Amino acid sequence: MDTSAVFETHIEGLPLFNRGKVRDVYDAGEHLLIVATDRLSAFDVVMPNPIPDKGRILTQISFYWFRELADIAPNHLIAGEVKDFPAVCQKYAEILAGRTMLVKKARPLPVECIVRGYLSGSGWKEYQKTGTVCGITLPKGLTESAKLPEPIFTPSTKAEAGMHDQNISLSEAENLIGKEMAAQIAELSLRLYKKASFLAEKKGIIIADTKFEFGLTGGNLMLIDEVLTPDSSRFWPQDQYQSGRGQPSFDKQFARDYLLSLHWDQKPPAPELPREIIEKTRAKYIEAFERLTGKKFV
Repeated sequence: MDTSAVFETHIEGLPLFNRGKVRDVYDAGEHLLIVATDRLSAFDVVMPNPIPDKGRILTQISFYWFRELADIAPNHLIAGEVKDFPAVCQKYAEILAGRTMLVKKARPLPVECIVRGYLSGSGWKEYQKTGTVCGITLPKGLTESAKLPEPIFTPSTKAEAGMHDQNISLSEAENLIGKEMAAQIAELSLRLYKKASFLAEKKGIIIADTKFEFGLTGGNLMLIDEVLTPDSSRFWPQDQYQSGRGQPSFDKQFARDYLLSLHWDQKPPAPELPREIIEKTRAKYIEAFERLTGKKFV
C-alpha cells in the first residue's frame, strides 16, 4: 500500500458516524465531518490499493461545483478549511487538509438522482434490450455513447452495503418519497446537470451522466455528499468523443475496465491493482480537476 495515501482515518474525540466505501464520516455534534479517503470502490467493492490524493481531488472538485451551482440548489457545505473544524481535528490537520468537509446534518432521501445526457453503462445495456432506460422510451436506432435528444432523469435505489443500486422508474421513486418531492428532485437534478454540462464542455469535458444526492434539513431540500466528481460521473474528453463505441474517460472507469479484463467475480476480496493502473487512474483524476477548475493540482 502506498504510504502517502490515506486509506482509513481515526479521529480521537469524534464518534465515527459511518465508514462508507470511500468516506469516513464523523459526528461533530451539530454537524458532520466527511473525510474523503483514497480508497477506490469498483462494482461496490473496495479495492485493496488506494489511489494517492484521490480524496483530495474529489473534495476539491466538489467544492468547485458547490460554488458554481449554488444559484440552483443550496448545499450542505459549512467549511472546508481545517482551521474551521472542531478543535479535536487540529492535530490531524495534515491528514484532513484538502479532503474534508464540515457539513450540515441532513436526512438523506432514499433515492439516487441520476441524470443521463448520453447513452452508456447500464442505460445502454437496457436500451439494447427494450428501447427504454428506466421506463423512458428513447428514439430507435441510437448507438452506444449517443447524445440523447434531452437529458433524462433516471433514479435508482440506495443499496445497502455490499449490494448494487437498482434503477427504478419515476413512478417507483414517487412511491418512495412522494410525487411532489420526486418532481422537485427531478427538476433540480436536470437543472444542475444542464448547467454543469455547459460549464464542463467549455473546458473540453463531456459529462455523460452523473449522480446527485439530496437530503432534508428542517424540511428544506439541499444538495449533499459529493457533486460531479469522477467517482459520481462519467467524464469524457470532448476532443476524442465518437458515438458508436465506448469512450476514453477521466473517471474510475479506467480502473473498472482493467478489472473487467480479469477473471474476477466482482465480489470481495478484490484483486490487487498494478502500479501502472494506480498511477494512470490518479493521473486521470488530476487531469479532470485541472481541466475543470483551471488550477494546478499540488
